[in-house]
Amino acid sequence: MGRIRLCAALAIGLTAALPAWATDATNQPSFDQLRSEAVAALNKAADVRGEWRDSRDILKDAEQAAAAGDLTKAMELATIAKRQGELGYAQAMEQRKAAQSTDIR
Repeated sequence: MGRIRLCAALAIGLTAALPAWATDATNQPSFDQLRSEAVAALNKAADVRGEWRDSRDILKDAEQAAAAGDLTKAMELATIAKRQGELGYAQAMEQRKAAQSTDIR
């Protein structure tokens, strides 16, 4: 009886720790889709010289995890790479705006 409770508690705990897309198959994006979104975000950041140093390495790690069959890790890493691309772009645009508004006399 104790083992059943332990297994049930462990299963509930692990399920709670998963991201929403991992527990709901209807909302689960494919790795390829997420990878292409990450690449687009990184390219957009690179176009304005806002790409962060390790973002491409994180995406490569995601691709390796997907190839090894660890989809959860692959999705998490691809999400991180995508977010870094978005943040890098936003940062570059803010810095550009700040540089343009500097009053030089």
